[in-house]
Amino acid sequence: MSDAVWMDRAVAVARQGLGTTAPNPTVGAVIVRDGVIIGEGCTRPVGGAHAEVMALRAAREAGHDPRGAVMYVTLEPCCHHGRTPPCTDAVIEAGIARVVVGVVDPFPPMRGEGLAILRRAGVEVALGEGSLACSALVRGFTRAITSGLPEVTLKVASSADGHLATASGESQWITGPDARRDGHVLRSQHDAVLVGAGTQRADDPSLTVRAIEGHQPVPVVLDTNLSIAASAKLFTHPRRPVLICADDAPQRDLPADVVRVRRGEGGVDVEAALRALAARGLHRVLVEGGAEVHRALLDARLADTLVVYVAGVLVPGGRSWLGGPPVGSLGAAVRLGRPEIAPVGDDVRLAWRLRHRLEG
Repeated sequence: MSDAVWMDRAVAVARQGLGTTAPNPTVGAVIVRDGVIIGEGCTRPVGGAHAEVMALRAAREAGHDPRGAVMYVTLEPCCHHGRTPPCTDAVIEAGIARVVVGVVDPFPPMRGEGLAILRRAGVEVALGEGSLACSALVRGFTRAITSGLPEVTLKVASSADGHLATASGESQWITGPDARRDGHVLRSQHDAVLVGAGTQRADDPSLTVRAIEGHQPVPVVLDTNLSIAASAKLFTHPRRPVLICADDAPQRDLPADVVRVRRGEGGVDVEAALRALAARGLHRVLVEGGAEVHRALLDARLADTLVVYVAGVLVPGGRSWLGGPPVGSLGAAVRLGRPEIAPVGDDVRLAWRLRHRLEG
């Protein structure tokens, strides 16, 4: 089989760790000899072993000697002493003959140095296989390092005519159980799940992962005036919530981490809020509403991906999932491009990478 096939497998292994490894990126490693996988592994939660070490461990536990084998790894092996020893040392000591790497580590002290160390030790190194998929896995990590911002995904559950609720606010449930379950999978793959204060007041969401066994992301509320009720379900979440408010909001004693940022137009400055999350090591943020928050992030060009679960139901006169003032012309409309489309039960999931932003 080709390098592309084995790197595809490494990417699939890495995806198993999405949402669980912050502030580290998720990485997948696969060890192959004579066309057979003898070990594979994904980065463990922070403080645990990295993908390369997990793959080597799996190979040995299965009775395989990795000496002379090929390792496929989605991100350049680390070469520094942090919470764990360098992965380059483990690869060299194991006698791996060839390492195929998807992308270079974007962290400046690391960038390319791990590859150089492997080459100096006599390991054959190939770079760039599956680079697009591998880059996507570490988009949030790369964004945080290069710009101080996280990767942001907007998630919407909508009727076929673009509404998230009736005019009176009834929204449970527009989508069916399969789409809701898929939404919980998406939630589990992120470091944080964020809503605005309006959504928090209207729905009192717990923001937990349910219906599946999955990682629990950190719940976040953009609460400009720190007005959340002390009885909010959010405070029973297994992870400590983060409340982002304006720097002049009142002082309150709440079971949460309160982060103060500057005010922006209509609420907290959304870019400052996202920078605060990235600084906390939360590099993948799922935004689940409301309409004003979605619009603010689109207007500020801070959203990377839009995921819309479209139900086969019409809600005439309902509430739109996208708020804010109307645009004056089609030239100012949001052009999304071609989506990825997948049926989910009786509903459809549409996903766009937001290459086109609001213009004008």
